[in-house]
Formats: sequence, C-alpha cells, structure tokens
Amino acid sequence: MTTGHPFDTGDNERNRITEKESLGPGITRMVVKAPLVAQKAQPGQFVVVRVDEKGERIPLTLAGTDPRAGTVTLIFQEVGATTVKLGRLRTGERLATVAGPLGKPVEIRRYGTVCIVVGGVGAAFVYWMAQAFKKAGNRIITITGARSHDLLLLQKELAGISDILKVTTDDGSAGEKGFVTDALKGLLASGEKVDYCLTAGPIPMMKRVADITRRFAVPTTASLNPIMVDGTGMCGCCRVTVGGKTMFACVDGPDFDAHLVDFDELARRNSLYRQQEQESLHRCRLEDTG
Repeated sequence: MTTGHPFDTGDNERNRITEKESLGPGITRMVVKAPLVAQKAQPGQFVVVRVDEKGERIPLTLAGTDPRAGTVTLIFQEVGATTVKLGRLRTGERLATVAGPLGKPVEIRRYGTVCIVVGGVGAAFVYWMAQAFKKAGNRIITITGARSHDLLLLQKELAGISDILKVTTDDGSAGEKGFVTDALKGLLASGEKVDYCLTAGPIPMMKRVADITRRFAVPTTASLNPIMVDGTGMCGCCRVTVGGKTMFACVDGPDFDAHLVDFDELARRNSLYRQQEQESLHRCRLEDTG
C-alpha cells in the first residue's frame, strides 16, 4: 500500500533490484530501489540489508545514489553466507529490508591534495567519497590495488576523477607489482605534497597506511569494517577503540582518524566468529549442491 509520500514508490517497488552486474570473481554491483534512502544519504554512509525475512543483517557501504530515480548502488564481495545469498538474487527480485542511511557522512571539504588508498573492494567504498572530494575542488591522487588484475574495481571510474592514478597488484598482472602501501610510501618519500589521506580495505593494509602517513604527518581517515548487527549503537558489536576511547562504528563512524584506531583490536574482534561464519558458508554452499 502506498503511503502517499512523494518519494515513496509503494511496497511493490521498494527494495527491488533494478540492475545487477558482475565486476569480477564474486564481486557484484547492484542497484536497488530505496527512494527514502537515496534522498537522504551522503558519501561515507551505509545501509543495513537483509536478503530475506529470516536472514541476518549486514552493513554495506553505499557506492552511490540516484535521488531522482530513487535508487542506491551497492557493491559487495561474496565472502560469507549472506553475501553469497545476496549475489544469487536476480534483477526484479527484492531484498527483505534496506535500512538507512546510517553512520556519519565523511567530512567533505577542500584540503588541497587528497590521496585515496584502497585495496580490493575498498574501491567501491570510497569512489563516491572521492567524487565528492573532487567536486569540492581537491586534487585527487588514487592508489588502488588487489591480489590480481581481475579483482581490481572501478579503474575507469577512478581514472576519470583522479589527477594521478597508481595501480598495484600482488602478482604484477596489472600496474606495478607490489602493494598499495609500497606505492604510498614511494609517493610521499618522493616529496609529493599530500594534505589528506583516505583509506579503505583490509585491516592490515589500513594499519600500514596509517603507519606510513603518521611518519609523514599526513592527516588520515580510515573507513572501518567491523562486525555490525543493528547499526544503531544498541548491540555494541561494532565497538572500536579510537584514541583510547570506545567508539561505535555505526553511529560514531564508520570513518575515524586512522592514526588513533587500534587496528590490532579491530582485527581480533573481526575474527571472533570466523568458525561460525565458515560453517554458515559451508551450509549455504551445500544448499547449492542439494
């Protein structure tokens, strides 16, 4: 039943998948009808989704919105049972829920030169933010990397907004062989002036980025990916230590001063339920072989 709100498309369209495409092995771009979220969301925020009525709640960073079309863009990697089930959905099908926008938007202002350092699917998290930094008048240096060329995301899009684009792969199949942190260290050591750095990706990578930029006195923000359940600060699962204080990524973040984040604690907390996650993924895959 339609509520009559000017941005409400009614129950038949809300949460419906309007577009879906594969961006690489196990990596999917999905456009979903969520008009109220699309109207309010800003770069850096996220949504909490459920695939079906009995499914778990998972946070997904918004990769963009189209307020006029009433849609949001999600890019995710199939690493657990829920993301595998999400990847099975087809265009025209609906998610059970799309709650948001949640979290604080990243602070967008004119710094001067902004360096974006991302690994793997982290490119999806920061692309919308990078667009906003560019629009604010910043010079953009992007360093993006992955294990191999087929896992690199949004290279064309990042190239379109970057004044300098550096690509790395662990195996040397694209760009420079090595890690994004090697490229970052080389960039800063060469004397390139960077006024602000934003990083997203695996926890060890973000920790290394923070170690490097700390030595060069570059203010750095990390977009964190802790375990999260309700997304409103009630469950406490996403707590992180920042500057010796307990913070909640869902309401205080998910973006924090990378030089103050306790990445070791974050890594330990993110691995707490690894066995259960693997068992759930195994059951999910058994359903496929049925």
